[in-house]
Amino acid sequence: MSSNKRQRIERVPGARRAKLTAAPGTSAEPAVTDAEPSASDSPTAAGPNDERLRRDVPPH
Repeated sequence: MSSNKRQRIERVPGARRAKLTAAPGTSAEPAVTDAEPSASDSPTAAGPNDERLRRDVPPH
């Protein structure tokens, strides 16, 4: 059986951990995400306990 389409474990000289090769169909570049959630990302619907949860403060 040939497993050319799978990730491989690569040893990194001088490192304590090995690394995996990129999975098929992916890139090595990190995904771009927003660092700060915007106001439109917050839920607009308020539940019956939301106000009480905002008022309650833990005892410590």
